[in-house]
Amino acid sequence: MNNQSPPPCGSAARRRNQPIHLAPIESWDRAPLVFVTACTAHRQPLLDHQLIHELITGAWREANEWQVGRYVMMPDHVHFFCSPVSAQSRALEKWMQYWKSLVTKRWPDSHLIPIWQASHWDRQLRREENYDTKWEYVRQNPVRRGLAQQPEEWLFQGQLNELVW
Repeated sequence: MNNQSPPPCGSAARRRNQPIHLAPIESWDRAPLVFVTACTAHRQPLLDHQLIHELITGAWREANEWQVGRYVMMPDHVHFFCSPVSAQSRALEKWMQYWKSLVTKRWPDSHLIPIWQASHWDRQLRREENYDTKWEYVRQNPVRRGLAQQPEEWLFQGQLNELVW
């Protein structure tokens, strides 16, 4: 059996039904930095609208036990980097459920609910990985998908907090 993680969000090459969510490992000198991908239910293209962009970023600000750093919202999924605010912050899985529920409760079109896939994909960055290099790959997603000529043209991206790593 192949030990590689399956591609995120419903890929045909998937080898297991649900992602494994390991607790972030904290170092004595820094909080963990986690890369997350959350997909819409049935890969519905719902997220590339200004109102939805504001709704999601508002939920992240309100669900403030974890800080969201850089992010890119694609039509059917969102990639972001996050880090717990303190050692007492709720587990990533619980925090994800919380902010997704905030978004769902405030969603403008109730007939589109459920909005999110039940789970998400997460991966803690390791010391040898470069946050800037990973970010550059993520911000190129709209270009690779033909949604923008340059990453800067894509409106649904940004940074809420500076995550130092």
